[in-house]
Amino acid sequence: MFAYDFMINAFAASAVVAVLSALVGYFLVLRGQSFAGHALSHVGFTGATGAILIGVAPLWGLLAATVCAGLGMALLGERLSGRDVAIGMVLAVSLGLGLLFLHFFTAYATQATALLFGNVLGVDRRILVTLAVLSLACIVALLLMGRPLLFASLQPELAEARGVDLRLVSVAFLVLVAVATAECAQIVGVLLVFTLMVGPAASAQLVTRSPAAGLPLGVLLALCEACLGVAGSWWTDWPVSFWISALSGLVYLSALAVAALGRPQKLA
Repeated sequence: MFAYDFMINAFAASAVVAVLSALVGYFLVLRGQSFAGHALSHVGFTGATGAILIGVAPLWGLLAATVCAGLGMALLGERLSGRDVAIGMVLAVSLGLGLLFLHFFTAYATQATALLFGNVLGVDRRILVTLAVLSLACIVALLLMGRPLLFASLQPELAEARGVDLRLVSVAFLVLVAVATAECAQIVGVLLVFTLMVGPAASAQLVTRSPAAGLPLGVLLALCEACLGVAGSWWTDWPVSFWISALSGLVYLSALAVAALGRPQKLA
């Protein structure tokens, strides 16, 4: 399989996105904001299809829409809590609007499928470089804000009392989530972002409560799921997204079993 450039690009893109998704996803699960990745992906679909409509690359429309939505979520803050129906309606309307955009250019129906379920085998060198640059920038930003983010996630009241700006941390983090969501959609599509961003992180937190162990474990699980998903697609000719989602579910069930067999470690 490594004799083909498109397979090499697929493995590289999957690895790059998996690392970022696992790191961001760990804090997403820790902060109880798992819905954010799912919500942002739906809004991103509208942005991507809108970009196609005006002749812009879907990735940039996806990025613009998710970043704007992430900023909106962060600024609204607690006012979003308990509004599941309203959020669900926004997501449904976003998907419907995206399909309306595609209606005007029916020739792009195949791109709609790629946006919904991913098309990592179609990633070229230019997109790969873009994904790598965005991931590197996000990882650097996450490293810089890692300590206050962890503090604010575990003990927000104490963090605020110690001078941590919770609103700024929330805004910066959700921007990172937005970028990670846009990248993740390139691999598994907007409908399955949850599997790669939340699945490995949730599995890691079931096995260990320590961030020092959970973060690298989440990255390892995401890398294995993404790369095995690409390899499984090559061997079986089944969709990459199916393999990644299936592996993510299997790993999560295994983590549940491990957690049930022994007590989780206390948070360090």
